[in-house]
Amino acid sequence: MELIIVESPTKAKTLERFLGEDFKITSSQGHIRDLPSKKLGIDIENNFEPNYVIISKAKKRIKELKKKSEKAEKVILATDPDREGEAISWHLSKALGLDKKEYKRIAFHEITKSAINEALEDPRGIDMDLVNAQQARRVLDRIVGYKLSPFLWKKIARGLSAGRVQSVALRFIVDREKEIKAFTPEEYWRIKALLAQKDQKENFEALLIKENGKKIKQKSIDSKEKADKIIEKLEKEDYKVKDVKRKEKKRNPYPPFTTSDLQQEAWQQYNFPTSFTMSLAQKLYEKGLITYHRTDSLNLSKQSLAAAKKLITEEYGENYHKWRKYKTKGRAQEAHEAIRPSYPSKTPEKVKIDNNAQQKLYNLIWRRFISSQMKPAIYNTVTVNIEAGDYFLRAKGKNLKFDGFLKVYTFRRRKKQSTLPNVKKEEELDLEEILSKQHFTQAPPRYSEASLIKKLKKHGIGRPSTYAPILSTIQRRNYLRKNNNKRFEPTEIGIVVNDLLAEHFPKIVDAEFTADMENELDKVANGDAKWKEVIADFYKPFSENLEKKYEEVNKKDYTEKPTDKTCPKCGAPLIIRLGKYGRFYACSNFPKCKYSEPLEDNQAKIDCPECEKGKVVQKKTRKGKIFYGCDQYPDCEFALWDRPTGEKCPKCGSLLVDNSKGMIKCSNKDCDFKKIDQDEEK
Repeated sequence: MELIIVESPTKAKTLERFLGEDFKITSSQGHIRDLPSKKLGIDIENNFEPNYVIISKAKKRIKELKKKSEKAEKVILATDPDREGEAISWHLSKALGLDKKEYKRIAFHEITKSAINEALEDPRGIDMDLVNAQQARRVLDRIVGYKLSPFLWKKIARGLSAGRVQSVALRFIVDREKEIKAFTPEEYWRIKALLAQKDQKENFEALLIKENGKKIKQKSIDSKEKADKIIEKLEKEDYKVKDVKRKEKKRNPYPPFTTSDLQQEAWQQYNFPTSFTMSLAQKLYEKGLITYHRTDSLNLSKQSLAAAKKLITEEYGENYHKWRKYKTKGRAQEAHEAIRPSYPSKTPEKVKIDNNAQQKLYNLIWRRFISSQMKPAIYNTVTVNIEAGDYFLRAKGKNLKFDGFLKVYTFRRRKKQSTLPNVKKEEELDLEEILSKQHFTQAPPRYSEASLIKKLKKHGIGRPSTYAPILSTIQRRNYLRKNNNKRFEPTEIGIVVNDLLAEHFPKIVDAEFTADMENELDKVANGDAKWKEVIADFYKPFSENLEKKYEEVNKKDYTEKPTDKTCPKCGAPLIIRLGKYGRFYACSNFPKCKYSEPLEDNQAKIDCPECEKGKVVQKKTRKGKIFYGCDQYPDCEFALWDRPTGEKCPKCGSLLVDNSKGMIKCSNKDCDFKKIDQDEEK
């Protein structure tokens, strides 16, 4: 009997379907060894040798696995096909003492009978290059976290922590917030003409794009006065078609999913958090429904391409199929294929999964893969250029001629279709109305989970197996929060931590330096660098700088601000002090006097406009959604979904609110007053 060890019970059950009685399949139930939780666990003086210990929850499991491995003729390690999986196999070999017994390592990227049999016919040893790359990442992250966190405790507040890659992600979020705060919206106007053919009821819009032969830039019409002068001229002009251009345009399908693309699309379509998406994908992989889900490769096997062609031609017709190969930008790591269904013939309708979220994700993966092997969508487009005196306008129309891949992949919003009447060159048109609309330039948006992953990937930070842990870690800390639009906002403590690190440990929060470190880890994985040398090159300058900063950095510069208030307990001056959960008033005579009080809540100063007795304060619904209501509830039921600014509307006297899209407007639905708040996101 041969014993096969995988990571999870689900994966073990799936393998049992394909293998006979000669095999016994069991699982380690996850990681079994790691660095100790309450000490560094790395011998700095002994060439950074890690001291691994059995994880507490795994001790019982290790005893069971030892008994099973002793009875087996051969042990086969079949953990996941990446650095993390390779490391788990290595840790299992050490914890179970497999060096004294014959064992093999197999890897496969899909849990199908053919893939498993192929792997069993071609076993190998443990790839120590992959193991060492994982060790290097773990040791680097432990050194940064274990060495920097006490520094933050001493210089800002106890309980804080720092991470190598997470600190760069935090910097992206803080820098974006500073951009938003510094942004000043600029007014501009867009002008359109509503036109029609002679003696025809059907009309269409044409956008003003040129004046006196020069292109009108977005912000050139920057006031109502300028817009009105142009409108006055346009109303007097004759309108004639200068030319009509008709073209066919193709829209190609998207490539199959990589890990980061799947995480982004699952967020955009279903609002699935990254860690949730990965847990769903893990289950689908372990059930044998999809290929391995941690990959940045766009490769597809010949068998999968043939299966896709068969399904497309049978279900939709031969005119929908097109052979396609996709190239990965940059260097793909570790996995051989993109994420795809293990069996393309198993449509989402045929695969019934009890878990609704898993069903949704399988549907997304299946449709993305099948559509990637289909012909492009084809649109008929028409562009009509129109002259009106010194002005030049343009109208565009588009309609779908052939749906192509859109027959299958409809998750992305189709571009709006608009038809134009069949106008001809030199044809004169009737002006029905001039339309003008005020706009404001917009600040860059705050990051969502999807856009933050995209940013990290663009800068070469993180790898398929690390995106989810990065986002999970930064959300566990009190350095940021998600607003009602599910976008990241840094907390006050997050901004201070970032600013301190950026000033005194610039490499730790530098995107380029972190990306270079990722490349060094890739070199280790490829056998082109030694992992302990990579650690040593990082540690020496980092350690020297840390020691120096303990002397240079003054805690008060980051955590204290003077006030004109005095302590009611001892009479000493009160200061505003920064703690782990934000700023508060504290006695400057601490620790002799431990008096403290919360900062005044500006929101609580707003008088309720309805009962005129209570205050408008922030509240939460049972589902956790924030709203603003009177503190005299239930006697007063006044409530708003949008945050009140404290100002009154100059037109009707109602409260002004911030609708979280950068627009300050009146809370009275019958009042149209609004303005842009330059301090908020557009």
